[in-house]
Amino acid sequence: MPFSQKLIAWQRRHGRRDLPWQGTRDPYRVWLSEVMLQQTQVTAVIPYYERFLNKYPSVDALAAASEDEVLCLWSGLGYYARGRNLLRAAKELVSRGRFPDTAEGISALPGIGRSTAAAIVVFAFGRREAILDGNVKRVLSRCYGTDDDLWPLAERLLPRRNVETYTQGLMDLGSLVCTRGRPKCDACPVADQCVARKQNRTDQLPAPRARKALPLRQATWFVYLHGGKVLLERRPSRGLWGGLWTFPEAPLFKGAKASGLPPLDHSFTHFRLRAQPILLRLSKRRPEAPGMRWTGIADAARGAVPAPVRTVLRSLESGQV
Repeated sequence: MPFSQKLIAWQRRHGRRDLPWQGTRDPYRVWLSEVMLQQTQVTAVIPYYERFLNKYPSVDALAAASEDEVLCLWSGLGYYARGRNLLRAAKELVSRGRFPDTAEGISALPGIGRSTAAAIVVFAFGRREAILDGNVKRVLSRCYGTDDDLWPLAERLLPRRNVETYTQGLMDLGSLVCTRGRPKCDACPVADQCVARKQNRTDQLPAPRARKALPLRQATWFVYLHGGKVLLERRPSRGLWGGLWTFPEAPLFKGAKASGLPPLDHSFTHFRLRAQPILLRLSKRRPEAPGMRWTGIADAARGAVPAPVRTVLRSLESGQV
């Protein structure tokens, strides 16, 4: 039985069929799920996806949102450029008046790469397109014993029919069975033809990237408080935590009663951040500078802030500091 037919049969028996974005041809819902699933696990995506749909049930509703509102919902999901690009793309789609139904048209939208565009047209429009995300690369690399350019292989393996089931099967196999560590080869529908399994090379394919020690960056956060409110500063749209609200990283006011808080460590793809919060209680509230605002601590903790900033805010809210 060909590779594709084995995957289709396996997916129908063992694959995921109850995810909240399955069973729909609505391109908005498919697009939203595929963007959220970029570099993020399914279990983490589900609650965010459901909250987004509850607040923005259509592309028109999303296009009418502000960046701050979108990032507030996105907060904690990581890779925040995805949220900003989602909003930009929604505005483009509304101005066009239609959702493109080809991979080429969708890949022209902000934040959409080749594999994501292919997945969207497969699930929303039934197009015959190949995907090649990280999970699929691992499946094909191990099964066929190669680390070379896998796009030609991915295209060659596409079945003529049942492309949606096949594509979901590839995703499910990489996520549930052909995992990065300790793959469940006994449960794999293509184990009999898997080169990596036969040659005992599952830990070598795909070739692991050389792990470099992540450089450490350090920052000081000035946590200004007055009357139950905290001063936040909005970061530039581009760069780290673009568009989110954080604590100022430069001293602003004199005469505050200062105390140190425990440092926080946070890992990014290319570096580690160690932030040292300094708590400063002001006797009177000072004027806001451009790009800054005084916000109630509870409201700030629910707002568009990065996860480590939220950790500090929740400690303040609970009275732990």
